[in-house]
Amino acid sequence: MKRVFVNGYGSIGSRIAQFITDDSDIEIIGVGKYSPDEKVGDAISRGFKVYVPKNKVDTFQKSHISGTIEKAVEECDLVIDAAPGGVGYVNKKTLYEPKHIRAIFQGGEKITGDKAVSELIFNSRVNYEKAFDKSYVMQGSCNVTGMGRILQPLKEKYGKKIKRFDATLLRRWADLEDSKTEIKDSIEWTRKPHHNEDVKSYMGQDTPLFIRVFKMPTRQMHVHLMDIRFNGSAPSSSEILDLYKNEYGVATLYNAKGTKDIRDFAESIKFSFKDTNMIHIHADLIEIQDDLVKLTYSDDQTGIVVPENHLLMQAMLFKRKREDAFKHTEELFHMEEKKRLLEDHFRQK
Repeated sequence: MKRVFVNGYGSIGSRIAQFITDDSDIEIIGVGKYSPDEKVGDAISRGFKVYVPKNKVDTFQKSHISGTIEKAVEECDLVIDAAPGGVGYVNKKTLYEPKHIRAIFQGGEKITGDKAVSELIFNSRVNYEKAFDKSYVMQGSCNVTGMGRILQPLKEKYGKKIKRFDATLLRRWADLEDSKTEIKDSIEWTRKPHHNEDVKSYMGQDTPLFIRVFKMPTRQMHVHLMDIRFNGSAPSSSEILDLYKNEYGVATLYNAKGTKDIRDFAESIKFSFKDTNMIHIHADLIEIQDDLVKLTYSDDQTGIVVPENHLLMQAMLFKRKREDAFKHTEELFHMEEKKRLLEDHFRQK
């Protein structure tokens, strides 16, 4: 059994901690908290020990904390760092590297420049085995993770027949549970988005990918508009949809009215955190025009990276075979069942 510490208990950390509690191969030491907010009580109510930064102990109620983050790190085999963006780099330099502790970082960190936390962005569909001998690996953001599930099957089947990918990312403004962030009545654009280089870092720098990013006033999911241009005539829509029929974590939906429609269904079926943990291809929106495939899919924001973290954890801690890792993740997340329920509900009429 390996000992894991989840350093951060926000949108990602709380989800990861809950799911890996049921993993018989893992003992969770506890979770790290940086602010004395309502999440402390939530963590305790779920049976997690709470650890806080040594220099912030006096800001927390003494009966609520089990010790310091600095001490918890010393007792684990791996840290899943889910601290606020940018804090992961500080944690790496001040906590993990000095103590020779391996760590997984989240998408708010960097893989290039002076504040890089890792040289590798993990995507289970593309580079699972590359994480085996790494001490520090970054799990891609939700948008970056989802694009691997879409692009890799296309690359494997069509290769050089694909001329280029043009993607427009419509990002949700804030997570569902993030009540502190105001949703502005505005559509904002991102100059020089990190997503393009992040995806190329694991797909290959020669990937002809071009991305534009907009931030939308919604909490309900990301939507990607993916245009795939081929050398010569494009495949049929049925051929494209068949490509994803058996892809793990990709559901093909018809007749969904919008992202909230999917989220409301997930809540009605009692999916944990209202997450589907997957990509949803909106089959009734696919268009074929000469050499072009226009594909629209929604991406389950925070939820999509949680099973990815579990797969990455297995690669780093156990060097488990990819097929065995996916089988083990399925035992905890039941994504095949979620996919069936989603596709049955949003089926072609």
